[in-house]
Amino acid sequence: MIRQEGVRVKVPASTANLGPGFDTLGMALNLYSWIEMKPADSTVFRLHGENLEGLPTDKSNLVYQVAQTVFAEAGVTLPELEISMKSDIPLTRGLGSSASAIVGALFAANRLIGEPLSQAKLFDMATALEKHPDNVGASLFGGIITAIWDGTHADVLRIEPPADLEVLVAIPDFQLSTSKAREALPKQISLQDAVYNVSHSSLLTAALTAGRLDLIPVAMRDRLHQPYRASLVPGMAQILEEATAHGALGAALSGAGPTLLCLTDRRKGAEDQLEGFLLEVLGEQGITAQTMRLKPCTLGAVALTMESEGSFLDYIQA
Repeated sequence: MIRQEGVRVKVPASTANLGPGFDTLGMALNLYSWIEMKPADSTVFRLHGENLEGLPTDKSNLVYQVAQTVFAEAGVTLPELEISMKSDIPLTRGLGSSASAIVGALFAANRLIGEPLSQAKLFDMATALEKHPDNVGASLFGGIITAIWDGTHADVLRIEPPADLEVLVAIPDFQLSTSKAREALPKQISLQDAVYNVSHSSLLTAALTAGRLDLIPVAMRDRLHQPYRASLVPGMAQILEEATAHGALGAALSGAGPTLLCLTDRRKGAEDQLEGFLLEVLGEQGITAQTMRLKPCTLGAVALTMESEGSFLDYIQA
């Protein structure tokens, strides 16, 4: 059954890896994108906000293309859509902008046609498109997720974020593509480094599950990807090394970067000092950056009500 009135969905941003959990750990953040999707006589896009500037407004748009994969999987023909979008998630900064678009498109399209596909199926489809499950899993399910992907199917376990866990991010004013960040990685690593990351990722996952914030400083250390990407974000190596001395529980490159992320304990009240440290280090490298104080988002993609009055933009700004 097609919902002729259309659907609205809200999807959180995400951070991936959290240091050692390369392509396996993700966390949803309380920064959002919104999508409204309706059947139409001809396809039209309404993009709102500077974070969507420059995106296609025809059928090459990612959201349109992903929606069509849902319809094809469900055996539904719906070639023309009216799509409205707004996003507070900066593009190509390591905060899951593409993952939120993929999840939002899958979730909205599935809901538009009566939800014939399960969340597990949507997760498999999202992971196949994104090529790794961490960002899409966090945006779809919320909270913290650990997931595996065998090339066909993804399995996921959701972890409720510790109540006192908060996040401070520094978002540099330049973009860094995931492909460029992956090109910096070696084709092979030593057995010693592999064991190092497996042990730290395991400890970090257990610490987050148990609420053991005291173990996060040592558990977030990484030898798999961050040392090789440090040259792409000047100041990153110093921040990863010294952030705990300025109040962070731990620091990491958020996804493929260039955003740098610090986990914090809200009870310590160290955000002001930490924020100053991040901006100072980046500033010494000639990098201007925006900081945001965020929290883990416990909800993933959610459906919003469709009201008979009020535009899409009026609704999400209300």
